[in-house]
Amino acid sequence: MRVRTTARGWTAVWLVVLGLAQVAAFIVVWRLALHTRTGQWLDTVALTGNRIGQDRIDGPVDRLLNAMSLFSLLVATGVLGFIALARGRKALAVAATLLIAGANATVQLLKHFLTRPDFGIDPERAAAGNSLPSGHSAVAASVALALILVLPRKVRVLGAVVGAAYAAAAGVATLSAGWHRPSDAVAAYLVTGGWAAAAGLLLLVFQRERAQVDSGDAHRVSSVVLGLGGLIAVVASGLALSWLMDLPQVPVDELSRRELFVGYAGSAAGIAGVMAVVAALVLVTVHRLVPRIKG
Repeated sequence: MRVRTTARGWTAVWLVVLGLAQVAAFIVVWRLALHTRTGQWLDTVALTGNRIGQDRIDGPVDRLLNAMSLFSLLVATGVLGFIALARGRKALAVAATLLIAGANATVQLLKHFLTRPDFGIDPERAAAGNSLPSGHSAVAASVALALILVLPRKVRVLGAVVGAAYAAAAGVATLSAGWHRPSDAVAAYLVTGGWAAAAGLLLLVFQRERAQVDSGDAHRVSSVVLGLGGLIAVVASGLALSWLMDLPQVPVDELSRRELFVGYAGSAAGIAGVMAVVAALVLVTVHRLVPRIKG
């Protein structure tokens, strides 16, 4: 077994850089999606394109979204905390709770204080105001990332894949149901990823000096596969949106079915891709935050 002392200093630097990078990415998404005509137009194209085949997925989408509530979030938090405590990891239980509570509280505060200028692009929804970030997406993503932290190493990869898929499905479902624009879900994932980095720093603070990690617990291959899959989806989304941007930005209701579908499918790929990348970044770091040997 290849065991060595955890390099807490470099891990802390990595988490700080990771957290700041996701904050910066959030700011970019916020500025482009809310404060530019092009960003609002692309979001509206995707949101309007959800009508394509909507009658076929209404049932599953409604069931997925309606299952998310404050009660279900509290239950999930309690279960994750119990898993951490059952492993004898009190700091891990606190960190997982901090991740979930911090991410969801931040999303609600941001949604309340951020404004969406009316450029006349989406008059039907102008009165509703800002909807960024998505609360439902944050609920799913925070539970998914906390799950990666608390699960034992033998089932951690499975939990990461299932959790990321669930959170991505929740984000796409908010788009399919017409509840949220794609940028809302992406912004929620970035906020949650930032809180995951903060939770990781907390774990480092409480990590014992003799804590050791096994380099075999790094899940490098799984992290690369998950992250690379996410990046491919993000690139595909970028190509689809770039094709739309080359078109004249006519009123959305004048676009063809093909153009609406490209906007919707491309945005859905972007939502899923960002969630996969965020989950992969947590998965590749977790063995240093929750070492097998506590010391």
